[in-house]
Amino acid sequence: MNTEQTVSTFVDFFRERGHQRITGDSLLPPPGDPVLFTTSGMHPLTPYLEGRPHPLGRRLVGLQRCLRTTDLDEVGDSTHLTVFEMLGSWSLGNYDGSQSLRWGYELLRDGYGLHPDRLHVTVFGGDEEVGPDTESLRTWNELGVPVELTGEDNWWSNGPTGPCGPDSEIFVWTGDMPPRGTPSTDPQWVEVWNHVKMRYRRHDDGRLEPLVQTSIDTGLGLERLVTILQKKGSVFECDVFEPWMSVIPTVWGADQTSLRIIVDHLRSGIVVIGDGITPSNTGRGYVLRRLVRRVLTILWRDDSTRTLSDLPVDLLEHTRDHFRQTSDVGHVRDVLLTEERRFLGLLERGRVVLSRQGLTGGPLTEEQYDYLHDTHGLPRELVLGLLTPNRADGVAPR
Repeated sequence: MNTEQTVSTFVDFFRERGHQRITGDSLLPPPGDPVLFTTSGMHPLTPYLEGRPHPLGRRLVGLQRCLRTTDLDEVGDSTHLTVFEMLGSWSLGNYDGSQSLRWGYELLRDGYGLHPDRLHVTVFGGDEEVGPDTESLRTWNELGVPVELTGEDNWWSNGPTGPCGPDSEIFVWTGDMPPRGTPSTDPQWVEVWNHVKMRYRRHDDGRLEPLVQTSIDTGLGLERLVTILQKKGSVFECDVFEPWMSVIPTVWGADQTSLRIIVDHLRSGIVVIGDGITPSNTGRGYVLRRLVRRVLTILWRDDSTRTLSDLPVDLLEHTRDHFRQTSDVGHVRDVLLTEERRFLGLLERGRVVLSRQGLTGGPLTEEQYDYLHDTHGLPRELVLGLLTPNRADGVAPR
């Protein structure tokens, strides 16, 4: 089952059960949301999860593209991505958590063909504020799926304040041997689907208040599910990444971890630019700048003549089309190349400044880092790269 079939299977399943399809095509959160980017499918639905009527009704299904900066340091392993897509289903005060779990089990077993023996779940076991999620525990016991009770790992919140509640996470066994252990004891159990009961609102003082309606918010990582369905060892091996992983090694040779970072960050940068963001020193633009400059740092570490102008236009078009964007690939390419020139100029200026100041020997004090940043506009991570060019994230001399 390819990515397109995986999405249609999910959407059709919930449409048959009265859910209306919603669009989730932008990384930019709705006005008033304090986060830089949409990090989950529920972000655009927050007002409706809190009780506002949705124009399409009380049962929804959709595919949302997301970006998470909290996982940047994890990118390069087999499961983490910067920009990814999340399948979701929602009950806005309609059906209960038990129904959501039963449908989830049915879809994974019958729709995607996952054997029940490869499934394991976790359930909120309670804490000093809220008791255990007995409804979910009872449902999974009736379905015959093994359960592990946890604490804060099964409490979902969108931040320190706002809607929150207990969740139940569904894991799939990815090992070659028969399933063993539990999700908290063996990393071969990979989480794919989270079912959240939005029951409370957390206030600034930490107080929990019951919401007017109990809603259900589920999120299923598309790339992770496709990787499992296609029996691949990492998300970078599934069909979504095939064009990138087959072409980039022929353009720029790199070790596996570096290759994955290059592919993820460039692909993510293309999507961010396609949503109207340009590099800057603050906010969303800084996230984009960090992605592009990390790619350049890796490329130049091995060969200072490498340039983003070598990036095939076909890959830009593939990414734009996959994420249902309408951006001009010529503009996207120009943004990338302009940022490359700016970074190169900053590197050259940084080397001159460090040499003139007699700071090339390192290490530097906090006052020296502050001086270089405030007076010369040289960020700490760039200075570190210039001082230690052989670091994994250092910058090679040109």
